[in-house]
Parts: sequence; structure tokens; C-alpha cells
Amino acid sequence: MRDRLGIFKRVRTVRWAALSVALWATTTLAAPDAQTILANSDAVRNPERSFGLVVSLVSYKDGKQNEASALAVYSRADPKSGQFRSLLRFINPKRDAGKLMLKSGNDLWFFDPASKASVPISPQQRLLGQAANGDVVTVNLALDYQAVLAGEETIQDGDRQARLCYKLRLSARNPGVTYHAIDLWVDRDGYRSRKAQFYAESGSLLKTAYYRAYQPVLGRERPTETVIIDGLNPRWITVLRNSQFAWREVPEAWLQRDYLPRFRAE
Repeated sequence: MRDRLGIFKRVRTVRWAALSVALWATTTLAAPDAQTILANSDAVRNPERSFGLVVSLVSYKDGKQNEASALAVYSRADPKSGQFRSLLRFINPKRDAGKLMLKSGNDLWFFDPASKASVPISPQQRLLGQAANGDVVTVNLALDYQAVLAGEETIQDGDRQARLCYKLRLSARNPGVTYHAIDLWVDRDGYRSRKAQFYAESGSLLKTAYYRAYQPVLGRERPTETVIIDGLNPRWITVLRNSQFAWREVPEAWLQRDYLPRFRAE
């Protein structure tokens, strides 16, 4: 009888151990590491090698168009840091045509051909409407932010469709980034970014963004439109549309501040 009880206890212990392992494996598969989720979302938004595109920005106030602008963007990842470096050339409006912005590391410069001077600017500085300078440059968030998984939520995306998402809370690793903190909602299936909320150091909400219009671009489906809503006035909206994607070589010279006066658009 004792032998039978001993066998039953051992079998029960083995079963509990197997069940614990199964539960651990299921949980692990269901919720990857937060930094991995963030890196996977970066890979969806950003092509893996150097490329070019055109960003069009339109701002609206109380339902009426207020401002518009367009920039050509040339980006490539730094082989050492993995972070993107970008040259941006203003196309429209006509008064800004030919002006340049350069992002290298956490440094951002603005160049005006009229004065032939390049001056440092802040990524937080307003570019147009609710869009900051840092919103139009290519960024791998996983390199600039520490991510924590805050759970899973079903949200409405920019097209009012229900999406089951991981919610990530991102904290800036250094003071040179555009936002002090970000809440980011990423699809559980496919790691597509759907929504983000951006916060100032004080904790106040600066803006909410919705990533939409996913289309096959440079090898995979990527968002081609971002709708940015002001954190104080939801009737102030800026829409960023990306188009004319192309693989292209971005010469190292283009990404040097000293080269800006000599840059000529192809």
C-alpha cells in the first residue's frame, strides 16, 4: 500500500512539474521580451538597408487645412550604432525648397542655402503642425528607448478597427531623443505599430499618433500614413504620408555636416 501511495505521489509530482513547464512555455511564447517586441516593430516600420522616400505633411485646425510641406528623405543605418542617419531636403513650399536637415546620431542640423550656414536644432522643435523634426527622421526606437511590457489591450486603430496589441512603455535612454516617454501599441500578430502616445518629461501628453495605410513597400508591409493628434486640442491634426519609396545608396558624404553647402539634388 505504501509503495502504491509513493508511486501516486511521484506521478502527481511529475504531472505538476510537466504542467508548470507547459504553462511557462505558453506564457513565454505568448509574451516575448518587451525589447524584442520593440525591435520587431522597428523592422516593420524601417527598411533594413539604405533607402529614399518622400514625406508629405498636411496640418489641419478645426477641420480646415492650415499648412502643407514635403521633404525628400535619404536614410541609412550606421554600421556601428545601428541607428539611422538621415538627410532631409525640403521640396515644398517653394519658400523652403532646397533647405536641408541632417540627423547623425542624436545631433540634428538645419541648413539654409541662402545663408550657407548650418545650425544645430532640437528634434523636439516643431516642424509643421503637430509634427516635430524628430517625427520625420528614420529611428530605431529599440536603440533609444528601454521597453517594458505593460500588458495586452484591444484598441481601435486609425481606421476604427479592433486590434489585439501588446502595450509597451518606453523610457528614453538619453536626453537627446525626441520624447521623454512613449506608450506604444503593437499588433500581437505581425508586430505592426498601431498607436503611440508621446509624453514630455513632466508627464503631460504631447500627442497621439495612429499608424495606418499599411502597404507592401521595400520587401514587406509598412505603414505609409501617420495621423498625429495634438495632446491638448484633438481638433489639431497633422497627417504624414510616405510615398516614392526606393532602395538607394546614400553616400557617406551626404551625411556629413561640412558637405551640406555642396549638396545637389539628383
